[in-house]
Amino acid sequence: MPALRVAVLGSGAIGLGSAALLAQSGHVPVVWSHSGAPGKTLHATGAIEGQWDIAVVADCARAVTGADAVLLALPANHHRAVIDAVAAHLSPGQVLIISGHLSFAALYASKRLTGRGVALPIVAWGTTVVTGRRSAPLAVRVGNVRAKVDACALPASDAAALDLCRALFGDRFVPRADLLAIALSNLNPANHLGIALCNLTRMERGEVWYQNDNITDAVGRLLEALDAERLAIAAAFDLSVRTLREHFHLSFHVPEGPIGEMARALAARGDNTVAPATLDTRYVTEDVPFGLVPTTLLGRLAGRPAVLHEAGVAILSALYGRDLAADNDLLPAMGFADLTIPRLRALAARAWPAMAA
Repeated sequence: MPALRVAVLGSGAIGLGSAALLAQSGHVPVVWSHSGAPGKTLHATGAIEGQWDIAVVADCARAVTGADAVLLALPANHHRAVIDAVAAHLSPGQVLIISGHLSFAALYASKRLTGRGVALPIVAWGTTVVTGRRSAPLAVRVGNVRAKVDACALPASDAAALDLCRALFGDRFVPRADLLAIALSNLNPANHLGIALCNLTRMERGEVWYQNDNITDAVGRLLEALDAERLAIAAAFDLSVRTLREHFHLSFHVPEGPIGEMARALAARGDNTVAPATLDTRYVTEDVPFGLVPTTLLGRLAGRPAVLHEAGVAILSALYGRDLAADNDLLPAMGFADLTIPRLRALAARAWPAMAA
């Protein structure tokens, strides 16, 4: 396949790591950074090694125009604002990919595009293809390139959109039924809830601590109890999703077992991510409103209340002194609380025009 041009919206670790993977595969990433980033040479170390001259632009229209695909690689806190900005520049023939999809952002994008009379496929990934940390404006240390990533297209019948993802990022995408399955496939929010809640004073004091060292057996049991709630909701919707143990095994290549044991195996081999050293962390400010809150709504809709998820939202809101659920600006814009199961299923499979009836 010839080299494809991909607009990467976001210049954080995930955006830069994704751009490095694209460049390594012979494609042409154009990184959009709201403030612009100095220089033009992207440096990657770790799971991806190399350097490439790439375009970095501060103008959204310039990044998107002429791109074969547009990759949204930003925290969910920024999805609505960036989708609003980019929707005016997207055109038929392009594919919009949402990395680490949360809070039905693909539906929001579908609604915005429908308002313009533009139809194009949207792909939602259950998590990011890469993990890592940015070490400089155009430097990233890639921690991992995931072997398997759950994904679906919107509309779900558009198999060509997933084929494009494979052409760009490799044969690592596991097709899931629809956006509902993707919404219940992202394990990061619940994992981060357990990790943050059980280590909150470390974060508040700014201590240096390591994530896998502190996923103890007790924390592991909490993570698996949270996972059981997610799996029960998925079963109520008759959806097949990966378990937390399967996720650890496939993402980090350790033998399956209790999560505490899997975390110790990761730490023993030196895979020990530095954990947040501040309360201002995406583990809470992104994952609670945009990850946990949708799961609680789906649980109530399906008749499977996610009691631990709801308690986590309430406890962290009390600890932070604000209503974290109210930070979600995507769900209210779609009238999500008023959706019935049939309407939600139609939207999740066929995109926003399915509401018209």
